[in-house]
Parts: sequence; C-alpha cells; structure tokens
Amino acid sequence: MSTILGIITLIVAVVIANIAHLFYPRLPLAVYQIFIGIIFAIWPTIPTFELEPETFLLLIIAPLMFNDGQNASFRALSKNVKQILSMTVYLAIFTVLVAGLGLHAAVPAFTLPLAFMLAAIITPTDAVAVKSLTTGVAMPKKVHQTLEHESLFNDASGLVLFSLAATSLSSGKFSFLTSISTFLYVFIGGILIGVITGWLIIELRLFLMRTNVDIGQIVIPMNLMTPIVVYWLAEEVHTSGILAVVAAGVMHSLLNDRLRLTSTKVQIATTTLWQIVSDTLNGIVFVFLGLSLPQVLGATTPQGLGTLIVIAVCLYLLTAGIRYLWARLNFVDLQGQPTQQSKAALLLALGGIHGTITLALAFSIPLTVKGAPLGLRNTMILIAALVILISITVGAIAFPKILPPKKKSYTRAEFRNSLIQTVQAAINRINEQTTHPLERAAVIDQLSSQMSLTYQINPTVYQQLLEECYEVESNMLDELSQTDEFSPFTLKLYARLITQNLTSHSHLGLRSLHRTIIQRLKWRRIQRRFRVVQATLANDEIQKALRTLLARTTWAVNNHLNQVQTAQNDNEVIMVRRLYLNRIRTFGRHHQLDNEIMHQLFVTAFQDEHSAIQQALADGEINSDLAKALNEHISVDELVYMQSA
Repeated sequence: MSTILGIITLIVAVVIANIAHLFYPRLPLAVYQIFIGIIFAIWPTIPTFELEPETFLLLIIAPLMFNDGQNASFRALSKNVKQILSMTVYLAIFTVLVAGLGLHAAVPAFTLPLAFMLAAIITPTDAVAVKSLTTGVAMPKKVHQTLEHESLFNDASGLVLFSLAATSLSSGKFSFLTSISTFLYVFIGGILIGVITGWLIIELRLFLMRTNVDIGQIVIPMNLMTPIVVYWLAEEVHTSGILAVVAAGVMHSLLNDRLRLTSTKVQIATTTLWQIVSDTLNGIVFVFLGLSLPQVLGATTPQGLGTLIVIAVCLYLLTAGIRYLWARLNFVDLQGQPTQQSKAALLLALGGIHGTITLALAFSIPLTVKGAPLGLRNTMILIAALVILISITVGAIAFPKILPPKKKSYTRAEFRNSLIQTVQAAINRINEQTTHPLERAAVIDQLSSQMSLTYQINPTVYQQLLEECYEVESNMLDELSQTDEFSPFTLKLYARLITQNLTSHSHLGLRSLHRTIIQRLKWRRIQRRFRVVQATLANDEIQKALRTLLARTTWAVNNHLNQVQTAQNDNEVIMVRRLYLNRIRTFGRHHQLDNEIMHQLFVTAFQDEHSAIQQALADGEINSDLAKALNEHISVDELVYMQSA
C-alpha cells in the first residue's frame, strides 16, 4: 500500500510542477519538478518511499528509452552511424577513462572502480532535459540531431561501463581483455535481442491487424508492455536491457512508417498515450531526484557539502571540456562554417545535460560490497545529483544568451482567432440553409465546441447582444400580433418564455435576482393557463405553433447578428447563436433527429473549414505554418467525429 501511495504522490507532484510551469514557463520544467520533490520530501505528512534500482530501470527508464527509440527516424539513424558511434561509444569510453583517472588522482578516497563508476554515472545525457531548455531558442539542426541521437545510445554505454566498474568493485579484479569482451557481449547482445524481439512483436501486431479490424484494446497494451518484456529478457541473458529496448523502439519506428496511413485510430491513441506516459515518467524521475536530495544532504556536513560541490563542478567542467574538444578536433562533424564551428562545439558541450539515466545509475550503486556497507554510496549519489543540477542550471542560463530566440510564425492568439473565424465560416454556411432546423441546430452546437476552449467573453458585450436580440424578437411578436397567423395565447406564451430566457442568462446582481423572482411567479401563472388550454387544444398543435414561431424569430435574430457581428465581438455573437440553437433543440427534444442529414452537414462543414483555411492562406491573411496547424486541428476534430459517428 505504501508503494501505491508513493507512486500517487509522485504523479501528484508531477501535475503540480506542470501547472506551475504553465504560469511561469521561463524556468525549465525539470527545475519545477525537482523543487516540488524537495517540498514533498520535507513535508512531514506526505508519505515517501524508495524504489529499488532494478524496479526504477524496469518501470521508468526502459519505457522512456523505448519511446525515444520508436520516435527516432531509422533513416536518419542509418545515415549517421559514424556520428552515433563517435558520440555514444568512443566519447563515452574516453570520458569515463579521463574523468575516472582524474577523480582518483585528485581524491584518493575514490578507488579506481569507484571513480570509474561515478564517471560512468555522469556520462549519459538526457535529450528531454535538453529539449526543455531549448524550447524557446533556435538550436542548429545538426547539433540538435547529434544530441538527440547521442542520448539514445550513450545511456547504454554508461550502463555497460557502470556494470563493468561494479563488477570490478565487487570482485576486486580488473582484466582489460575480459572487460572488452564483456562490453562487446553486453552491447551487441542487447542490440540483437532488441531487434529480434522487436521484430517478433511487430509481426504479431501485423498479423492481428490483418485478421481483425479494430484491436486497439490488444495492440495498445501490447505496445506499452513491450519495453518491460524486452528489458527483462535482455537482462536475463546478461546483456544491456536499455540497448535492447532502444533497438526494439527503433524497430517499431519502422512499423510506424509502414502503417503511416493505416490503423489510424490505433496510431493516434498509441501516440497520445505514449506522450502522456513519457511526460509523466520523465517528471517522476526529476521529482524523485528532489525527494532524494534532503535525505542525501542530511547525511553530509556543511564542510563536506562544500567539498562535494567543488568535486561536482570540476567533474562537470571536465566532461564539458572533453565534449568541446571532441567537436573542435572533428571527431564529430557538426557541418558548420569554420567561423561557426567553435559555437557549435560550445553548444554540444553545453548540451551534455544529465538527467534520468544519471539519476537511475546513481540509485543503482550497490548498498554493500563483499557484505560490508559501501560508505561512499550517499556521497556518490549526491555528487551525481549536483552534476545534474549544475548541467541544468548552466544550460538554462547559457542557451538563451548564446542562441537567438526561436521565431514563432504565429502566436496563440492568432491561432485562436483564426480558428474562430474558420469555424464561424462553416457555421455561417449552415445558417444560410432553411431546411432541417433541428439537425442544423444540433450540428452548429457541436461545431461551436471546436472553439469552446478559446472563448474569451466580455460580459457587457454579451449582455448587450442578448438585449438587442430580445428586442428583435419582441418587435416581431408585435408585428405578428397584427395578423391571424398565430393565436394570442401562443404569442403571449412565447413572449413569457423569451423573457424568462433573457433573465436566466443575465448577470446583473440584485436586479437579476429580482427579475428572476418576478418571472418565476409569472411562469407559474402561465403554466396554469397552459393546462387549461391543453384541455381544449391538442398539445401537438401548440408545440408545432411554438416551433414555427421559434424558427421565424431565430431567423430574424440571426439576420440581426450577421449585421452587428465584427472581429471584436465574434466570441459573444457565437455564444448568443448557441443560446438560440439550444432553444431550438429544447423545443424539438421529442423530435427524432435524422442522422443521415446530420452526417452530411458535418462532412460539408469540415470541408468548408478546410476551404476557409486555404482561402485565408491564398489571401495572405495567414501564413503556411498557421494554415498547417489549423488543418491539423480540424482534421483531428473530423477524425474524432468519424470515430464517434
């Protein structure tokens, strides 16, 4: 039970951090997550727990690495094999050797196995952390791609080197040939197991898809369980579980290419679910770091903490310097102009930000060696945590100063306004029709929900429009009262109804309350009279008369709204239209809607929306990026409708 409560605590902390980041996005999301973790750790009534290192790797790191693999482009990976080997194998080994030897020479308390173990811990980089720090700046494409590919595979290199150091620590022996052979077996074996198991799972998925139409309830859970199964199998034969899940993920990226325009429902559901799972697991890692910091710091004296900070800073500067020289000596090709190579090398050095794997490896340090407690375990965890914090802090400060801000081709406000205009264009086309009022009302009401999350209503403007529409209706009732088209009772009943409707949608404080009470008293009298009339008139006739009258008045109201609608009151006009459409639906709630007509209206409306976007693009009112975003948004809405139809 404590584990379940602990996991719920971690998820709650992630949600709180995400909310805080929404209000102040200048700080990286990881900083909020670490900070919330620290608060939760020192809060006396919040339960905390410890995850076993194996569980941490199996349930958190393996799914994250698998998702990175299936989101990677196999074509890009195959074209950059040399770059990937340079960054993930040669650079990783060189960094561990230099940092390990340097740490042992500077601090003799760290034996060679411990020094190499700590160096292996701080070698892997975190692409998610880099992405969170560079969302607002324009990172050169080649540098970004190099960092992304590096983070896919150097995690496995760090894990393998960490395992070798741990084996040397526990056995007290080190053999160069044995280490090389073990490294190759673990590295290559992990890739082979990932490729084979990934291919088998893909074939099973394809077989199920060919023999069944809709198997999302099978394929999606299978996809979520794949990294856990692959990691477990690889670890069982003592190969790299992380490399195996990355390889299996890359195999799944090939499957996604093959299924680009098939099984759309499953693909969208899977992509959305993995996005949520990935973001949550990444957040849990940094929250877990925050939760662990107070405990680790509690076992360190202030003087000792100062020494550890110096060690962490030196290790960070050493690893960043190695990365910088690696690029400057052209061991990795960043394809920049000679004058830009220095800047690209600096960006590559700063991009060595540490996160999930570093923390996971730190918590994987054995508790005991040869039956005795490992005294430096907390010290090594704290140094690793400090290196993570330093790398994130330096990146958060340096990237905005070195890189230009990312140019946004459109703002959120422009997207919102363009979406409103696009949907409104489709609604106006539907309003031009005169037949099937109930079906049109239902379709327009649902189309308006496309904009429901973007509404910013001015209460004063909205109230003024309501009163104007009420006046339009009242004037029409006065005109109709001079004819014999409707009975006096029907006109009076309708007048009472619209008066009550106006009152219920007003927000005028005490005045509104007083008007509401008066209208409710009048409504009770109308109900009594309505029962009397029902005794002499058929109820269907009354309902038919009211619906006819409502159609006439709504047509007049829409004409008025078309005349007064401007770019400044679009939102308020839309809300008033929806109010009248809902009134039509209320009067016709006993009427069976024609689904075929509604389907035709929906299909035509979505076509009109796409046409409106293309016309706006042709007229130069929006740019191509905004048009693409709008088309994607509407296409998703269309897909959701098709799936629910």
